Amino acid sequence: MELHSAGENALILYLGKETSPTVSARVQAAAAAIEQALGVDLVDLVPSYASLLIIYNALTTDHMAVAATVRDCIADLSADDEADGNTVVLPVYYHPEVGEDLEALAAAAGMSTDDVIAIHSGTEYRVYAIGFAPGFAYLGQVDERIAAPRQSTPRLKVPRGAVAIADRQTAVYPAQSPGGWNLIGRCPQRMFDPKATPTMPVSVGDKVRFEAIDRDRFLALGGEL
Repeated sequence: MELHSAGENALILYLGKETSPTVSARVQAAAAAIEQALGVDLVDLVPSYASLLIIYNALTTDHMAVAATVRDCIADLSADDEADGNTVVLPVYYHPEVGEDLEALAAAAGMSTDDVIAIHSGTEYRVYAIGFAPGFAYLGQVDERIAAPRQSTPRLKVPRGAVAIADRQTAVYPAQSPGGWNLIGRCPQRMFDPKATPTMPVSVGDKVRFEAIDRDRFLALGGEL
């Protein structure tokens, strides 16, 4: 464990040096313990792959008190605390019509598009972090047989719902935005809705599975071409 200052009212806690389900579960457990321990002194927690940003209310507490509380929380964590989150199933229409890079990725991997779809949808992914945009969940690990580097020239507009791969990560774009990931399909599920409760269907620590659907089902679920 490493604990460092991250500003006048923030600390960052490092709980490992690699990306793994074990470290991610440790981050999740630490976040739950720290949230309960700090109570009203806590402003926000931002979990990532192996770290946790802790933002506290400098008007009600101070750096030393928060650091001591965090160390106590970590000392009390046990293996039983490192529990998995929920499992979320996301439907995906895999097709060159909406996955502009699907055929090129398959060719580079030396397999058919059906093989790529089967591998991608047959893998269970962990939500390691949420960032870049609200609802953009970084999911891993992608099977190395279909891992692909980012595009050398990012697209100016990637549509909402685009399902993509970059290296050994995969994600669903929650809104139209620039992006350089390899597009292989599209998901009709909204990944961020400020009017919904909760606003996102996934949280850090959850598991995600993709379910292949056809074009008609995609459109019936509200998907946009």
